[in-house]
Amino acid sequence: MRTLLFSILCFVTLTVPAIAQSTLLTFSTVERPPFAFNTPNGIDGFSVDLMRTIGREIGAEVEFEMKTGFTEMLNDVETSAVDGAIANISITGAREAVMDFSLPIFRSGLQIMIPVDDNAPSLLGAILNRELGIALLVALGLLMGMGMLMWVFERNKQPYFDRGAGEAMFPAFWYALNLVVNGGFEQNVPRSGLGRLFAVLMVISSLFIVSFFVANITTVMTVRALGDQIDSISDLEGREVATTTGSTSSEFLAQREIPHRTFFDFSALLWAFEDGELDAIVFDSPLLAYYVANEGRGQARLVDRVFRPEDYGIALPQGSALREQINVALLRLQESGQYDEIYLKWFEAGR
Repeated sequence: MRTLLFSILCFVTLTVPAIAQSTLLTFSTVERPPFAFNTPNGIDGFSVDLMRTIGREIGAEVEFEMKTGFTEMLNDVETSAVDGAIANISITGAREAVMDFSLPIFRSGLQIMIPVDDNAPSLLGAILNRELGIALLVALGLLMGMGMLMWVFERNKQPYFDRGAGEAMFPAFWYALNLVVNGGFEQNVPRSGLGRLFAVLMVISSLFIVSFFVANITTVMTVRALGDQIDSISDLEGREVATTTGSTSSEFLAQREIPHRTFFDFSALLWAFEDGELDAIVFDSPLLAYYVANEGRGQARLVDRVFRPEDYGIALPQGSALREQINVALLRLQESGQYDEIYLKWFEAGR
């Protein structure tokens, strides 16, 4: 009997540490605010909160390892170097072929982010258009010439033009401008025959001149607006577009043969955007929305349409025994409302 009790005691003593050790899970992640990011107090974010809560549901403690990029993170999962990975990991066929995924933890999609002033053509910008600017200078020259011609006709007929050529330049220009815009000065009606005839011709021609400039300014502003507007993927042609290396957004752009730059680091991608190097970023909708609402407030905006809807999941090594436990825990969190609490904390707080 004593031998039996001794054997049981030895078994318990040897197996308790192994059980305790098995409850510690290691998950890889990457810097992707608000899903996962480094803070002075450690790694935090939506995915981190969710995985810790799932861990409590299955009776496990979860520790996180911050990786430099998606490739390293997913390689750790594929080689079973970690128990799993969680971040903004899209569930795709290619990834499912080499690893397992949990049930979807987040509904996402791709979106386009552009500078806030991308679709803001201005009147000044239209006037500064080269062709219209040249036409405006020509018109000012014609007004000056017509004014001085009126000075020649009227200088000995009325006091307004009774001055030397140098002194008369601006008054003559002003007189011609008022004839074109307002029909002239009532108190300074032309008195010479040639002056009256020329004034009538100027007033009539002013109808065409004003119409010409209004039409040209409107056309230039419309063309600028249409040229600058980004409302769809096809509008990215000829733009400086970027995303991250190896992402589903890069694959999406490549499939549509849209040339784009790729950045290994998401932060570097945002820095290039802030420095004005990029016309647009194509990336995961929730990450861009978080940036626009925080660091990018007033500098960036999102195109309303969401492209290529996709789901995020928890990546696990193939055949992982954790998959069923995590799925059950995730369903319980959704049913109890705990999932919604975590979501609201990271995506609705402060809005």
